This record gives sequence, C-alpha cells and structure tokens, in this order.
Amino acid sequence: MDPRVSVAILAAGLGTRMKSKTAKVLHRAGGLSLVEHVVRTAQAVAASADIVVVTGHQAAKVEQALTPYGIRFALQAEQKGTGHALQCAQPALPADGYLLVLYGDAPLISIDTVKRLIAAGKQAAAVVLTTRVPDPAGYGRIVRDEAGDVAAIVEQKAANAAQLKIDEINSGIYCFRADLVWKFIGQITTNNPAGEYYLTDIVEILRANGHPTKPLELPVADELLGINTRVELAEVDRIFRSAKVRQVMLDGATIERPDTVSIDVDVVLGRDTIVQSHTRLLGKTVVGEDCVVGSGSVLENVLVGDRVRIEPYTLLADSTVAAGVHIGPFARLRMHNEVGENCHIGNFVELKNTKMAAGAKANHLAYLGDADIGAKVNVGAGTITCNYDGVKKHRTQVGDGAFLGSNSTLVAPVQIGAGSYVAAGSVITKEVPPDALAVGRGRQENKEGWAAKRRAGK
Repeated sequence: MDPRVSVAILAAGLGTRMKSKTAKVLHRAGGLSLVEHVVRTAQAVAASADIVVVTGHQAAKVEQALTPYGIRFALQAEQKGTGHALQCAQPALPADGYLLVLYGDAPLISIDTVKRLIAAGKQAAAVVLTTRVPDPAGYGRIVRDEAGDVAAIVEQKAANAAQLKIDEINSGIYCFRADLVWKFIGQITTNNPAGEYYLTDIVEILRANGHPTKPLELPVADELLGINTRVELAEVDRIFRSAKVRQVMLDGATIERPDTVSIDVDVVLGRDTIVQSHTRLLGKTVVGEDCVVGSGSVLENVLVGDRVRIEPYTLLADSTVAAGVHIGPFARLRMHNEVGENCHIGNFVELKNTKMAAGAKANHLAYLGDADIGAKVNVGAGTITCNYDGVKKHRTQVGDGAFLGSNSTLVAPVQIGAGSYVAAGSVITKEVPPDALAVGRGRQENKEGWAAKRRAGK
C-alpha cells in the first residue's frame, strides 16, 4: 500500500494587498471561496481527517466556512512565516507518510498536478513544484546543482546578480517525507531580512543532512497563480467560469454567448438545455434536460426538472421546480418554494415559502407567500396573500381546483375550499367551504348624473 498522504494548507495571512475587511482566502472565485477550492483538491488525495488548514487572520470565519468539509484546523496566532505556520500544524498531522503543503490563496492547482507531485515524492525526501516565468521579479529563485536537484531557494532580497537572472521560480508548494520534515523543521531560523521562519530554508537543511530535494517543473505557470489583488481575483474567477462553461457545453448543454454567462463550479446542467445570454447559475443549482433558461435570469441553489421554460429576467433562489413548469418573464421565487409539474408562474408573480401543486397557475401580478396552492388552482391577476400580521407569519391554504378572482386579498390564516370561487376584488378573512362562492366586497352603487353635476359645479 502507498504511504499515507496528509496535507497542510497555509491560510493564516492578512492579505493586506486585497485592501479588504474579509480574509483573503474567503474571497470567492467560481462560486467558492479560494480556500474551498484548495480543500477540494486536497480531498482528492488525502482523507479529510488528514487535511489541516492553518488559520490566523479571521480564524473563526475561515473555520466556519470549512467545517462542513470535515477537515482539521491549527491556529497560527502570530504570523511568523511559512515555516512557523507548518510548525503550528505539526500536532494535528501524521508523523509519517507524505506531507503536501498547499496555499489557501492558490486555488488553481489541479488534482493531476498534486498527484504528480506526490508520485515524484516517492523518489525523494522532498519535491518542490517549480515553473519558469518571463519576469521572475519578486519570486524565490530555484538554484539547481549539477545533478539537477534543488541546491537552494533564494529569495529576491537575498539573491546575487547571477541568481536574479534565473527564471525558474519557487511555487511554495511541496511534497515532503513527513518524518524528515518533522525531524528537521526545528532547525529553521529567522536569519533573514524579514525575521521570519521561511519554509524554503528546509531545502538546504535537508540537503546538508544528506537528503536532496527534487524539482517538479510545470511547463505552464497558470496553475500557480496566487491571488494578492482584486485584479488577480477577477482573473482567477474568469478562469474557473470559462472552464465550467466549456465543460457543460461538452456535456451536452447549449450556452448562448458563453462570454456573458456565469456558472458556478457546482452547477449541473442536463443535456439539450439552452442557457441564453447574460444568465447567472449559482450555488448548487441543478437544471434538468430540455430546459430553456432565459436571458438575464438568475438561479441560485435551485433544483429544476426536465422541460422547464424559464423566461427572461426571472429570479429563482432556494426552490424546487418540477418538470414541465413555465416561469416568467420577470417572476421571482425567493426562498423555500416547491412548484409542481406543469405549473404556470407568469410575469411579475412572486412566491415565497409556497407550495404549488401540479397544474396550478398564477399568470400575472400576484404575491403568494406562506401558501399551499392546490392542483389546477387558477390565481387571478393582482391576487395576494396577506401572510404577515406584524408579529407572526400565517399560512393560506387553497384547495384543488379553486378559482381566485382578480385582485383577491386572502388574509391569513385562511382556508379556501376545493372547487370554490372567490369573486374578483374580494377580501377574504373567513374560511370558504368547498364549491362555494365567496364575495367579500362592498355592493356597487351607481348615482345617475353625479359626474355631470360635478363638472357643472352644482
């Protein structure tokens, strides 16, 4: 069996160049926080219990975001460098096997690269991931020996003229033999201009003790893009979203104007579904087969069945939509809704915490909040449920086949019986029996000649 793999993810930094009140690793790209991307990559090669995130700045918020992943945490109360961060993680990590070191602000590292790094680690005490860039300014340089091993990693400030010309740089990502890194990590000192414990020093320490470090050079540097500014964050977000759009198209969905569509990494689209321009599909949204999502629509954490048509500029969040439903344009389902098969929800209709059974219709200008709408109910234009009394929310229940006339006002809690009719313009405050007609409005009175007399000033 292969030795155990553990992962330390360094995520304690302040991220001052982001100029943000939010910890850098909690900024989002592609629908996830940066550190979540790294954790997911780590989970492809290590058990969750063997993944330790080193927190520091806004530690409680970082841990809260990552707790669902079942990983572990170590606190770096004072940021004294990468070597110190790894020392803080040591009590929570295994003493043997391979130890992978990743960074919470470098989310593009691929699973394939991580696996290659671990495979290379089987041939060395330590492997450092490197790449070559046209302008290496600011990066640590990889100094190789005659055998091609890493002799040293020299930081920009400490490099001499010859070393500054080296274009091979250190990514900061390593695979160590855990027993060796724990044996020698205590020898790292703060003998550098910053007065910090640099993990890069472990290379020379291992070498001095007869354990050379091998390089693994990536031919393309894109995966190693770290994030220090909002500009770099936007570029990483673009990379994730471009890859996602490409993948869903290869899987059988049609994306019109892909450059205008934004799809989070966890979204799933069925075959032959069409997504029109300027649409956002967010969170854990799942859209079935043969659907149309109209231009300008936003879906977040929505489960959509097959053959659903969502017209332009429709907003759906935290809801379930069954097969054959027609929604929009300009409709809003804002939380905890369940829409049954073949329902129609038309323009300027809003649902909140509402269940609509199969075949129900609300085609125009309605608000249905905290309601249970039965099968094949017709909701007239302008109908609203008055679900809030200023203190508590109350439910409205409408039986199967009921007909709610235009501009009906249903004052909850109230029940409308199956097969009943509510006359247009009614205010309903009492239960309506099945198959009854409810009329809750003032009697019309016509005063002949009143308008003419008013115009004449009489």
